[in-house]
Amino acid sequence: MNADDVKALGKVAVLTGGSSAERQVSLMSGSGVLAALQSQGVDAHAFDPAERELGELKREGYGRVFIALHGRHGEDGTVQGALELLGIPYTGSGVMASAIAMDKVMTKRVWQTENLPTPRWQWLAPGRQSREDLNAVPDAIGLPLIVKPPREGSSIGITKVLGYSQMQDAVALAAKYDADVLCEEFIEGIELTCPVLGQGATARALPVVRIDAPDGNYDFEHKYFSEDTGYRCPSGLPPDEEAEVQRLTLAAYRSLGCRGWGRADLMRRASDGRFFLLEMNTSPGMTGHSLVPMSARAAGIPYEQLCLQLLQHAALDSHRD
Repeated sequence: MNADDVKALGKVAVLTGGSSAERQVSLMSGSGVLAALQSQGVDAHAFDPAERELGELKREGYGRVFIALHGRHGEDGTVQGALELLGIPYTGSGVMASAIAMDKVMTKRVWQTENLPTPRWQWLAPGRQSREDLNAVPDAIGLPLIVKPPREGSSIGITKVLGYSQMQDAVALAAKYDADVLCEEFIEGIELTCPVLGQGATARALPVVRIDAPDGNYDFEHKYFSEDTGYRCPSGLPPDEEAEVQRLTLAAYRSLGCRGWGRADLMRRASDGRFFLLEMNTSPGMTGHSLVPMSARAAGIPYEQLCLQLLQHAALDSHRD
């Protein structure tokens, strides 16, 4: 991109921080994106929606927005909807895709309809969390299982449950973050992630990343702060398995109507080598430990170019590229 093209991007806001449980991660992502865009000559500025009204974006003449927010009020369609009303193009998926992908229960419903593989699950609504309801979950999907809030990210509020006696505490923890609780079959095996760039038929999957966390515990600490977590990119999977992960990721991305970019998290089951989709992230991390930049580098796309490319494809639902 030449200097004139960069100038044509106009004044850019990097939305960072926000009010979700992932605020600290968002601040790290936003800091990296801001520095990258500024290094390429973009007139970019940090903008924290937790401290300023979004209406100021219009009043201050911002022409594009790079969304580096994670979690609620950043990744769930709410900010996207506000930007649609303001008429300011933004990076990533639109309102509907963001809202569905943020809700893991809704995501699973879509994937099941599309015959895409995802672990067995049970949804516990607020009125269905009695001791009897909780004991019925392991009966249905087996042990161990995972209990998580369906509308949080970064492994916040997640528990691996090994026995019936742990269900109550696990559900109580998840319910601190979300009134609804998702209980999911635990898949023993290799954890993988695969980013996507683009939209529709032209979307392309980037190289798969394999995650080797200590004792298989890829929690908040191991995601963002620990040096003990290992990442492999290239993944080391046989070429046919790498291609299958990319195929599933693209199908999952398109089924939700995603655009711009995203990242699917998957498991490869040790017992039979089957792949299972866990979730789709529509505003992935861009920190020093983040996986999309790692995969992009393996595909020959430096961090600065990645940020610039994502910004260049900022759009509105009503005026897609």
